[in-house]
Amino acid sequence: MARAAAARLITRIVDAQAARGTASVVLTGGRNGNALLTALAESPARDAVDWARLDVWWGDERFLPDGDPERNVTQAAALLDAVPVDPARVHPMAPSDGPYGSDVDAAAEAYAAELAAAAGTEGHGRVPAFDVLMLGVGPDTHVASLFPEHPGVRERTRTVIGVRGAPKPPPVRISLTLPAIRAAHEVWLLAAGEDKAGAVAMALSAPGELQAPASGAQGLSRTLWLLDRAAAAKLPRDLYPAASS
Repeated sequence: MARAAAARLITRIVDAQAARGTASVVLTGGRNGNALLTALAESPARDAVDWARLDVWWGDERFLPDGDPERNVTQAAALLDAVPVDPARVHPMAPSDGPYGSDVDAAAEAYAAELAAAAGTEGHGRVPAFDVLMLGVGPDTHVASLFPEHPGVRERTRTVIGVRGAPKPPPVRISLTLPAIRAAHEVWLLAAGEDKAGAVAMALSAPGELQAPASGAQGLSRTLWLLDRAAAAKLPRDLYPAASS
C-alpha cells in the first residue's frame, strides 16, 4: 500500500507542478503515513518531482518538544532529509518548547494564521488549495487528531485547533479541523493491516463523522481510500465494484 500510494503521490505532484509550477501536500504520521514517506524516499521515480517547488504541511502534530522522536515532523526526516526540499516551504506545527511554550491553543492559532497567509487570494481564503491531503485512519476511525465524539470533530469555524485529552497518547496535540481538510482538492485516507479493518468498514458504512471522523474527511474533487487486503477485509460486499462478465 505504501509503495502504491507513493507512486500515486509522485504522479499527482508532477501533474500539479506541470499545470501551475508548484504543488502543495499535507503529510500524515503514524505507521501508514511514515511507511509512505519511506517509500517516497526510496522510489526511483522521486526525482521526477521538483522538490524545491513543493509546499509541505501537516494534518496534525503531537505537542511535544522539538526533535522528540514521536513528533510527525521528526519522523518525516526519512523523506525530507533525502530530497532537496526548500526549508522555507516546509511548514511544521510548533513544538511544546517553541515560541508559544505550553500554550497549545496559541500554537494552533499561529498555524491557522500561517495557512491563511499562504492561501492568499484563493477562493476559500483560510487554507491553501492543497493538491493532496493525506490522512492515516486510526483503529477507532480517527483522522489527524480528530477523535470520535471529541469536541474537535464538531468544530465548524476554526481551521486548526488545540486538542486536549486525546485518547491516544500524548493527550495534547494540534490538528486541522474537518473544514480545513475538506478544502483540499484531494483527500487520501491510508489504512493497512488487519487492526484497521473494523475502522475502515465502519467509516465507509456512513455512520456519521461524530462517531467515525474518517467518514467526514472528503476532498473537493476526490476522496481516495488506499487500503491493503487486510484493511479491506471487513468491507461490505456492496462497496466492491461489480465483477466483470
